[in-house]
Amino acid sequence: MASLLVVDDERSMREMLEILLTGAGHEVELAANVPEAIRAFGERTHDLVLTDLKLGKGSGFEVLRSVRQKSPQTEVIVMTAFGTSEGAIQAMNLGAYGYLTKPFKRDELQVVVLKALEKRALAQDNSLLREQLASRTRFAGLVGKSAAMQAVYVVIEKVAPARTTVLITGESGTGKELVARALHARSTRAEGPFTPVNCGAIPEGLIESELFGHVKGAFTGAQDARPGLFAAASGGTLFLDEIGELPLGLQVKLLRAIQERRIRPVGAHEDVELDVRLVAATNRSLTEEVRAGRFREDLYYRLNVVQIRVPPLRERREDVLPLAEHFLRRFGAEQGRGILRLSKEAKRRLDAYPFQGNVRELENVIERAVALSSGNEVTVDELPAPLRLASLPTGGVPEGELPAGFSLEAHLTEIERLLMDRALVDARGVKKDAAARLGLTFRQFRHRAKKLAGEPATPDDLEPDEQ
Repeated sequence: MASLLVVDDERSMREMLEILLTGAGHEVELAANVPEAIRAFGERTHDLVLTDLKLGKGSGFEVLRSVRQKSPQTEVIVMTAFGTSEGAIQAMNLGAYGYLTKPFKRDELQVVVLKALEKRALAQDNSLLREQLASRTRFAGLVGKSAAMQAVYVVIEKVAPARTTVLITGESGTGKELVARALHARSTRAEGPFTPVNCGAIPEGLIESELFGHVKGAFTGAQDARPGLFAAASGGTLFLDEIGELPLGLQVKLLRAIQERRIRPVGAHEDVELDVRLVAATNRSLTEEVRAGRFREDLYYRLNVVQIRVPPLRERREDVLPLAEHFLRRFGAEQGRGILRLSKEAKRRLDAYPFQGNVRELENVIERAVALSSGNEVTVDELPAPLRLASLPTGGVPEGELPAGFSLEAHLTEIERLLMDRALVDARGVKKDAAARLGLTFRQFRHRAKKLAGEPATPDDLEPDEQ
């Protein structure tokens, strides 16, 4: 289903186009003049705009220029009852997809609309492919144009070609592995393997064997020789994530491997030479770990030849919406949903939310929203409760002048929904406790919840609670 904006100053034409286009499965919004069209397109981005050239005191060319400026990928079809070659040429020069002369046949309209939407879909697919290709060849999935991320890109560009050991620091969920992959992708070892290892996920008794390998019979259960992850990463990059979790005893052996570029598999009598670029990452302060005696100082200096700090999302707020759009395209494609977009209010909520879990939390939010959405627009309703609650004004009073078409009933319903969501979050999902927080009985809470969800009340909901 595509989103279409129809702009025409004749009510009968607007209604006729709405019937035809909704009947074809599209979502249609109507505007009667240039200001209405510009306002409608400013509130949400449509996939296609059909505009009449004669719009009272305005012109369809104004609509066309505004649309092309705000969203170059949105196609525009110009309609007129006064078809001239000059008008057609001017419309095409301004970027219109097509030109329809009134009266037009139903089949003619549907063919032009279908082809215009196919062109937009192709442009979106090409954009996604270019983004994916660029991520593979340049910064391996990193998204962001903020100054903080530009600084990260500069260091990646400089250090990637060298064999220098790199330490990546940053909070959980900031994308440290993506930085490691970008280093690998930009290095002379890009054709070799990228081998990630989570040091905190391997049992302490097995981690030495996992990293360095073992010979047959080295310990009980070692029925065959195993090369280990250092050997598996030969010719490429070994990424040691959460390096701060490494046991002290193994830190000595890792230090020796870095210094001598050799390892000795468990149970072996001879060393094996290494051809590995080592990249490590941690969400801990290794200097504090060194002071506490939990991390070797000499190993820290060996790892910290070049350090790349990945900034948390709160330090790169301007990247929140570009990241959200990136995840929206990715999950939309993965789930076969086609072109999706965020509503204006959803963007506002995302932009205002602190995202303590950083990029990983934002990614999860968008994946959930795509899975829950049914149309081609992701709205506030598909966002988790904390985001829906994030911008509830004090006292529930909207800021500034009340907008045209404001509905008190709808606003009060939304406040009720948000407060009930907040109570459920605070009560960890226990409805009885949530009801108590709102001064309601359990039956009252259940009745209100069903009403908000559009479900019919049952006789049991209306009975008084037992004392």
